[in-house]
Amino acid sequence: MENTTPKKKGSPWWYLLILVPLIGTLFPAFYSSVSPQLWGIPFFYWYQMLWVIISSIVTAIMYWMLKES
Repeated sequence: MENTTPKKKGSPWWYLLILVPLIGTLFPAFYSSVSPQLWGIPFFYWYQMLWVIISSIVTAIMYWMLKES
């Protein structure tokens, strides 16, 4: 009889990676300032947009490491 249960590729520890963007944006008091500016964009805005990119990268890494074969 053949085992039809799919094997999981990744470790459950990969799920902790999603905490990185959460912690980076959890405390608005840390990034609620105008300076330093990046190309005229206040820190408050470009910091959050940076986390959008970082979150996408983290999500892609988690997808590739945890997807079933």
